[in-house]
Amino acid sequence: MSATRFPRRRRADYAFEVHFDVRDSECDIQGVVNNATYQVYLEHARHRYLLDSGLDFERLHQEGCDLVVTRAELDYLSPLRPGDRFVVASTCSRESALRFRFEQEIFRLPDDERCLRAVIIGTGIIDGTAALPDSIQRLLDASDA
Repeated sequence: MSATRFPRRRRADYAFEVHFDVRDSECDIQGVVNNATYQVYLEHARHRYLLDSGLDFERLHQEGCDLVVTRAELDYLSPLRPGDRFVVASTCSRESALRFRFEQEIFRLPDDERCLRAVIIGTGIIDGTAALPDSIQRLLDASDA
């Protein structure tokens, strides 16, 4: 399912959100946030989502599981500019037995204008093989309920 075709949600429909301010250094010569910077915002929000769910990305690594992105689809809708405040809203679900799916949107504040929609698919790598640890399985089971 492409980012443009995932269910249209309101901010309140998302499981988690993180607030940000655009810093001048994140903008390109055109005065808008550089396209690659949006991926950094999304990744930080995913890590915070995991922490809020009781999962530490670093601890997972130390325990032998690396979570990796296998697909990222982003739809850029409206640019962010220096000084803009915004929120990254996220929800997580099971994509398949070995894959998780994050649906994320960026909303500019205070008007909640959609700036970006993204679908991020990932998996875990344990001992060189795609696998999801029990802690991630429990998170996905809870989100599927």
